[in-house]
Amino acid sequence: MARYTGPKTRIARKFGEAIFGPDKVLSKKNYPPGQHGNARKRKTSEYGIQLREKQKAKYTYGVLEKQFRNLFDKAQRSKGITGEVLLQLLEGRLDNVVYRLGIAPTRAAARQLVMVNMGYDAEISYIFHLDILFRVTKLAKILRFAK
Repeated sequence: MARYTGPKTRIARKFGEAIFGPDKVLSKKNYPPGQHGNARKRKTSEYGIQLREKQKAKYTYGVLEKQFRNLFDKAQRSKGITGEVLLQLLEGRLDNVVYRLGIAPTRAAARQLVMVNMGYDAEISYIFHLDILFRVTKLAKILRFAK
């Protein structure tokens, strides 16, 4: 199970938003991390803006580059606007569904809850669609242990 395990406050300060949930440090130090964080900001190029948004989505949903690339390719092959389809695929992941249901306080906690209660054979990246009948028994097991 690959995931980002580095300093979360640093990433939140890098983007200027609380990506991983509420953060006290972000309210005190509202400038980017590092030696030149408090210096004046330069104008970001169009590519730089797109790259920041991609990285923000990766950190928000807890997906590394390879999985994100595979999801992007899948979104590109499907019909519809690629960006919207990509966000639908990210929102439909099992760990995100558990988070959105309010069972877990954060996406990281939802991911852990899925792994602990469903075992290591669980597919966190399992994507829910409205027309697919998913494994109700395993989801019920998660709900039972979460209470």
